[in-house]
Amino acid sequence: MILGIDEILKLVKENNLLENLSERELNNPEGAGIDLRVGKLFKLEGRGFLGIEERETPKGILVAEYNPDKKTSMVINPGEYYLTESFEKFNMPSNLLAVIKPRTTLHRSGIITRVSVVDPGYSGTIHPALYNAGPSPLEIELGARYVNAMFYEVKGKTNPYRGQWQGGRIDTSGREKQV
Repeated sequence: MILGIDEILKLVKENNLLENLSERELNNPEGAGIDLRVGKLFKLEGRGFLGIEERETPKGILVAEYNPDKKTSMVINPGEYYLTESFEKFNMPSNLLAVIKPRTTLHRSGIITRVSVVDPGYSGTIHPALYNAGPSPLEIELGARYVNAMFYEVKGKTNPYRGQWQGGRIDTSGREKQV
């Protein structure tokens, strides 16, 4: 079952489900989810590896970061790919799963968004990817709402997230053994 706004905000206040929410989301959210803001943009550099027991990701090079006191924007040109980091941080309980979807302005602007689920037990920021598959550049302000988090209650037992991305790191910083 998907949680409504009242249940989400109750969990935010009582259990710190999401940190760093905007005033808009705390006081006037819409729909059945919470909008998240672009906190950071990264370009990827180097080669990745995905093996049976080991992995290595390209290095994430920070190119822009949200500062609430200063408007900053980036242009995503056709064919460019950025890894982002949400400004908000998740603290997922063992009975919830979050599904993240892009806001429609992104796909109306030619941006393909890739994002994973937020597992029970995960704590940290998330890292949606933005790829401009359209014919036109898109200027995006850091701090803009860009994805929406919907929370689903899990019926039955879960195994809390125990992976190496716990805490919201951006890359592997070299080859590592997979958990």
